Amino acid sequence: MRKTCIALAAFAAIGLVSPAFAAPDAECQDMWKKADANSDGVLSDKESLRYVAYMRIGDRTLATEGRITQAEFMDACKADTYMPRKADAGAPLKGANSFTENQAKDRVLAQGMADVSALKKDDDGIWRGTASQEGKTVQIAVDYKGNVVSTAQQ
Repeated sequence: MRKTCIALAAFAAIGLVSPAFAAPDAECQDMWKKADANSDGVLSDKESLRYVAYMRIGDRTLATEGRITQAEFMDACKADTYMPRKADAGAPLKGANSFTENQAKDRVLAQGMADVSALKKDDDGIWRGTASQEGKTVQIAVDYKGNVVSTAQQ
């Protein structure tokens, strides 16, 4: 009995100190309203590029490839699928990169860039190419950890 009480107390303590990472409903609703630019209740075409890339990175399944319903979006948002990732200091980092070209491209798209092209992996294991960021063409790099940096960030 004593061991059970100690185990339950330890489990409760872990629950109290573990941070909750789920995005709040209001934040997800705001994000949805911005993403669904034409207010048709579905993200498709250019609206969905960034979010579909995040879904692929997170291994989330979509009912229809290239389209995200509001329910799918909200579930993914609450699971922090769309959480932006800051690049590690010193990125891009040299190392054995196992990402395919499409996986590297998804990481660039998830960072809000578009028109990713000319991706080639260099001798340091870094995918390099170009993309469009805020209407300007930038040089981009994706390292083995998934860090994405552009000329604006380097």
